[in-house]
Amino acid sequence: MEPVSPTVSSAKTSALAIWTLVLGILGVVLLPVCIGPLFAIPAVVCGHLGYSRVKRSAGALKGQGMVLAGLITGYVGLALALVALPMLFAIAIPNFVRARQVAQKSMCLNNLRRIDGAKQVWALQNNKDTNAVPTMQELTPFLKGNAASFHCPAGGTYSINKIGQVPTCTIASHELFDPGSTIQELMNDATNSSAR
Repeated sequence: MEPVSPTVSSAKTSALAIWTLVLGILGVVLLPVCIGPLFAIPAVVCGHLGYSRVKRSAGALKGQGMVLAGLITGYVGLALALVALPMLFAIAIPNFVRARQVAQKSMCLNNLRRIDGAKQVWALQNNKDTNAVPTMQELTPFLKGNAASFHCPAGGTYSINKIGQVPTCTIASHELFDPGSTIQELMNDATNSSAR
């Protein structure tokens, strides 16, 4: 009689254990790009399901260590998200607001430059003096695009002004630099100081 060799049970690794570990690691690694919690939450859910399945399998499934590691990394990812994400948002939101304001100001100043250029061409072609004030309809042929699209993106309104003055926007920070008026102001200051 031959001795009976013990049967070696080939326990399979639980798929939930593998998924738990992978999702937990992704939850921690992808935290800086703000999508870590999207992986950490499923890691915790899969971890608890996988842990109970491995325990109930009576040795047919293995991977209890993987499940535990995945649960730990999933919970660490969630804890870090609760601390790091509010800090990231506190830094990012003011920067987005500032960038939007800068972009709106830039678009507004570009519109004012185009209106000023059209105003100068209109004055030359119509032999107008510096006291003339054109209307937007008169400037339309000299503007590329639709004149109705010339509006301040921040909600201000434009004043075309006289030929010698730059157009203005009602928003105070949207000022188009007028080198002519600055030179004239300097000359007036010099004249006034020499007269004293």
